[in-house]
Amino acid sequence: MAESDELTLDDLFEMLERMPVPEGYKVEIVEGTVYMSPQGKCHWDLITDVYEQLRAGYARKRLTSDVRFDFPGHLNGFCPDLAALKAGAKADAKGKCDPRDIEFVLEVISKSTAPNDYGPKKAVYAEAEVPVYLVADRYTRRCHVYTHPKGGEYQSELTVAFGEPVDLTGTVVALTLTTEDFGLD
Repeated sequence: MAESDELTLDDLFEMLERMPVPEGYKVEIVEGTVYMSPQGKCHWDLITDVYEQLRAGYARKRLTSDVRFDFPGHLNGFCPDLAALKAGAKADAKGKCDPRDIEFVLEVISKSTAPNDYGPKKAVYAEAEVPVYLVADRYTRRCHVYTHPKGGEYQSELTVAFGEPVDLTGTVVALTLTTEDFGLD
């Protein structure tokens, strides 16, 4: 296919909107590949727990869940489980926000897409200079916090077991997350 004939992210998402995606699944495009991952109750409960804690420092409209962002690189249309936007961030005429306006991303691990969250998505979030990337892994019962993006890589990583506090006071998030309820069914 000639370069001018290649599908864009908009083309791919338009096709996906016409397809029967099973209820309870999230669809993302990572490096041109379409992924569908289940969003069960445990998954949503963890997202909600972090959302409620972030509300201490973020207005409701600065928090989004499962909203598409077009990230740098080849066909990266991610829908973070939870994202916090900078104050004053505005959507463009198509209703999309710029990924450079993201201050924080949470991804809750699904078994089928875990390699994306720890691999290409982590690299793309660093390339987009998302200041704080939190991976909550229900299978290992650990949180991985990546901060200080520089040159397409996170310079700092902190691993915290579920039940222990995640100290983000030294970041733009400026609070400590409690994790006692993470991973509970």
